[in-house]
Amino acid sequence: MNKPIELSTREQIVHMLKTKAPLTAKDITNELKITEMAVRRHLSTLERDGYIEYSMIRQSMGRPTALYRLSELAERFFPKTYHNLALDLLGELEAESGQDMINLLFERRKSKLEQKYETTMTGLPLSERVLLLTQIQNENGYMAECEEFDDGTFIIKEHNCPISHIANQYQHACHCELELFKSLLQVDVNRTECLSTGGTNCSYVIANSKA
Repeated sequence: MNKPIELSTREQIVHMLKTKAPLTAKDITNELKITEMAVRRHLSTLERDGYIEYSMIRQSMGRPTALYRLSELAERFFPKTYHNLALDLLGELEAESGQDMINLLFERRKSKLEQKYETTMTGLPLSERVLLLTQIQNENGYMAECEEFDDGTFIIKEHNCPISHIANQYQHACHCELELFKSLLQVDVNRTECLSTGGTNCSYVIANSKA
């Protein structure tokens, strides 16, 4: 018989808010059977870290009460299997229409991203385009950072790949990302390391002049 997993108090609060929210501090106190002061300390930490949010409700008597719920950021605590569905669908499409159709899908995705971002980059100097691209990648979950060298070249490093499960199986996704960078930056870009091929990050070296 499997032994139940023991959760910390904070993890129990997060689980409660996932399954029973919205809850007051008193609701949580009654459920966990610990002091309200301890509950409020955990709630304060979770709020500080951006994992919960609250709204105030008026009562017929007394002061307004805070109703707590999880924020969007807290969704990272809970497993998602979207990549399994995506891989299943891509596998079915590949079996039906072949690898070329898969590649075409990635190319179309690249084209849509080009259209989405190129207008904001037009006319900007290379340094600003690189910074903006780094920001875009960060917003999309790539944990990107950039560095400029004395010779005017740049390097963008991505420490996370949100589509790693797909990229590991369909390398054309990585090819399209490289081509997207070249299109948006309008200079030569070389990928020197890639997460999908065993690298510690995805590294892009960006030339200081047009290719």
